[in-house]
Amino acid sequence: ANVTPQSKPAKRQVSRLQAVQKAPPPRSKSKFDWPVDGPIVSSYGPKKGGAHNDGINILAPRGTPVRSAENGVVVYAGDDLKGYGNLVLVKHEDRWMTAYAHLDQIKISKGQVLKRGQTLGTVGSTGVDKPQLHFETRRGTRALNPSYYLAQRGS
Repeated sequence: ANVTPQSKPAKRQVSRLQAVQKAPPPRSKSKFDWPVDGPIVSSYGPKKGGAHNDGINILAPRGTPVRSAENGVVVYAGDDLKGYGNLVLVKHEDRWMTAYAHLDQIKISKGQVLKRGQTLGTVGSTGVDKPQLHFETRRGTRALNPSYYLAQRGS
């Protein structure tokens, strides 16, 4: 096949996208696992001053390991989204995604396949005043209240 120089970079870009379009592994349970243990300091929903929390914020000491809530594949790991600090996005089966924000350290990389309970980073305060984890459950493009999709604590 005759490959013109212009088509080479495009092909490379497509393969880079496909690296993260990798299908996530099957889920292990119907409910997500708690990514970290601690009290919820900000619940899902509307807040004072017109703000809206698209997830929940769980208070935990800096450096506490943050666990993947379910088997999945890492589609983002970085700090480019304003207000989230160090952020990890994990794609799960059936259009689900979980988000883990304000991390102190990110311990995994984009494209990596994670098992439920595997450490993906540590609790921090990047983008907030005290160490906590901002956790979101999303289906397609919609942020849904994690309280409905998390397993009972201790089960």
